[in-house]
Amino acid sequence: MDILRFITAGSVDDGKSTLIGRLLYDSKSILQDQLDALASQSRSKSDGELDLALLTDGLRAEREQGITIDVAYKYFSTPRRKFIIADAPGHIQYTRNMVTGASNSDLAIILVDARNGIIEQTRRHSIIASLLALPRVVVAVNKMDLVNFSEERFNEIIAEYRTIAETLGLKDVHYIPISALGGDNIVERSANLAWYKGAPLLEFLENVEVQNDTDLTHPRFQVQYVIRPQTEDLHDYRGYAGMISSGSYRKGDAVTVLPSGVQSRIKAIEVVGSDALPHEVYEVYEPKNIILHLEDDVDVSRGDTIVSSNSAPLIEQEIETLLCWMDAKPLTVGSKYLLQHKSRTVRAVVRSIDYKLDVNTLERTANIASLGLNDIAKVTLKTASPLVFDRYAKLRTNGGAILVDETGYGTVGACMLQ
Repeated sequence: MDILRFITAGSVDDGKSTLIGRLLYDSKSILQDQLDALASQSRSKSDGELDLALLTDGLRAEREQGITIDVAYKYFSTPRRKFIIADAPGHIQYTRNMVTGASNSDLAIILVDARNGIIEQTRRHSIIASLLALPRVVVAVNKMDLVNFSEERFNEIIAEYRTIAETLGLKDVHYIPISALGGDNIVERSANLAWYKGAPLLEFLENVEVQNDTDLTHPRFQVQYVIRPQTEDLHDYRGYAGMISSGSYRKGDAVTVLPSGVQSRIKAIEVVGSDALPHEVYEVYEPKNIILHLEDDVDVSRGDTIVSSNSAPLIEQEIETLLCWMDAKPLTVGSKYLLQHKSRTVRAVVRSIDYKLDVNTLERTANIASLGLNDIAKVTLKTASPLVFDRYAKLRTNGGAILVDETGYGTVGACMLQ
């Protein structure tokens, strides 16, 4: 059973948390003790209804203000699929939180209030989805009950959003009318939306294809750990453990170790079975944790990348990146950080801030002296040693990185390598 990771985003009162609560409630994914706690916490509501948003708005500040501040993650499953949901905050000051939640998502659900239509925050979240190269977007037009379930209003919003989607290059976009509060078209089809002929939201999520995102043409494997037991029984054992981030590997394949450029062939591939012991296999595909063995005794270290000799990534020390700044301390030219790309960490200095991007209008502003919290900008970094990567727009799984503070070791920036 595969897993679909998706993020919900929208304006402050578009009903994101209520939608997730409704998905959990109607799909019977809430335990009895959670229901009892929810009923107790919902007693303050004058209408006596369960406040389903409380299932995700977990922080005290969020509950008191009725908004989502942090990214709330929820897990549930149906007989068809497992799901991991990220509920992102709607306020512009929490842009970094949405970037964090969307970075590992297969799909974004952007909620639109049927009364208000497309607003500034809708555009901002759509722009972030396009920057992060999310494969597909669902525009969930919520609160249809407040516009009398009007098909005409739904079609007006579709027409307006299509212009945005074309501008941003969002190709796989789906539109679903819902009422999260009443449960219309969430799990079951609604008589109130009889004119809508598509699948309800949960059915769509259960059936949407995620395997199509698998990249089999660019094999990428970064070494996380070099295994050298050096025992009497395994004196000559040398294995390279890690996860295949894209592509496939076969026994006998010609491979290149980067950044050194040393070439060899795959001698054996091991995977850990249900008995917790490694077993040899002939071929493996992404995403899979494996142990690679090479025919030649070559120098391979943690953070090195083993790729197909016929499909080389970029190897650079001057790197352009689209950066979301996540620290209260501003980023300035000349600042030094650690650039972490999976298992590989290199020292980096900010060579230039090329432009700052307005996430509401896509307008670019040059001659920027510094970046503040939640700013998104094009930045050039100079690294102390070569970095092996692919452009984020080409291969998400090998094009993301983070900037880490050298002293406190906190994450200060999210990078989409260009």
